[in-house]
Amino acid sequence: MKKIKVGVLFGSRSVEHEVSIVTAMEIFAALDKEKYEVTPIYINKNGKWYIGKDLDKLESYFNLDLKNKTDLVEYKMSVGTGINKDFDIIFPALHGAYGEDGTIQGLLEMMGIPYVGCGVTASAVGMDKVIQKEVFEKEGIPVVKYDWFMNWEYESNKEIIIKRLEKVIRYPMCIKPANLGSSIGINFAKNRNELEWAIQVAEEFDRKILIEEALIGIDEINCAVMGVDNLEASVCEQPIKGDKILSYDEKYLGGSKTKGMAGMTRLVPAPIKDKLRDQIQDYAKRAFRVIGASGVSRIDFLVNIKKGKIYINEINTMPGGVSFYLWEKSGYNYVQLLNKLIDLGFERFNKMSKLQRSFETKLLKSAKGGVKFGN
Repeated sequence: MKKIKVGVLFGSRSVEHEVSIVTAMEIFAALDKEKYEVTPIYINKNGKWYIGKDLDKLESYFNLDLKNKTDLVEYKMSVGTGINKDFDIIFPALHGAYGEDGTIQGLLEMMGIPYVGCGVTASAVGMDKVIQKEVFEKEGIPVVKYDWFMNWEYESNKEIIIKRLEKVIRYPMCIKPANLGSSIGINFAKNRNELEWAIQVAEEFDRKILIEEALIGIDEINCAVMGVDNLEASVCEQPIKGDKILSYDEKYLGGSKTKGMAGMTRLVPAPIKDKLRDQIQDYAKRAFRVIGASGVSRIDFLVNIKKGKIYINEINTMPGGVSFYLWEKSGYNYVQLLNKLIDLGFERFNKMSKLQRSFETKLLKSAKGGVKFGN
């Protein structure tokens, strides 16, 4: 049987570059080599694409400039569906900017190449925490109090914005770059000095800043959703936090260096009542649907378990939302999960390919006498 040619994209120009490498190593280890012909495609921090020997081994990246790699070949992807195509499907393992945000998805769409995960719009919405909240609120999914502003607005109206936050949100507050993951740039503030410092930190990573109400005595409950049209929700998990927020180190260095998010301490399934679990899973499916997601995503919630109050926090699209530890408890091992995600990638591509992309008109013929300005 002919193997399916899978290109795994990872690295890229993102502050989550190293996280992406770890994710890619997990994927390489789990993909069925009898079924797939797998090619690592590494994008360095300057944005150059490479293929070469041993790019599927973690030790190759202990020195990120890869000067010891003499067999690297700069790679340029072929264009066109079924025409001189190098891969049957692309598996993006890119975290953060230039990967999770719809940019690589747009490139692959233009090239007519199937890929795993969400499309352009869902990826972009999944990256922007402010737009997410606006969409979820409209959908009727509860969110905590929040506000946001651009960095240039803050620099011009600092006192006005701070007073507005203190009146509407109140302390304690959670300050986040709107377009970033892995807990990078996120801080809490209990007073004005801490708020100003936290905003300054967030501005190092993004032009758009999100400020949220920091609820006291709240638990985090997460749930993953998978599918294209027919959606399946995973079991729920309850991460055990060692600090006020899950830090980068807790997410990626809490266990072994290659376990990533799976190395965290967590309760799976979460010890919550069935009614609360069902409501969280329903909200998770609705959030997945409303942004037009496909493949797999993890949806994070803030929950007051005693009172049964649920607030959606954010949706994490591919690859941050693969969450194989949730699917393992839902009946999939990692190999089966990756097989399913690749199948869903082909399913989405085939359904999108059936849509009409061309519309014949007489516009050009009618304009043969010349185009007039103002038409």
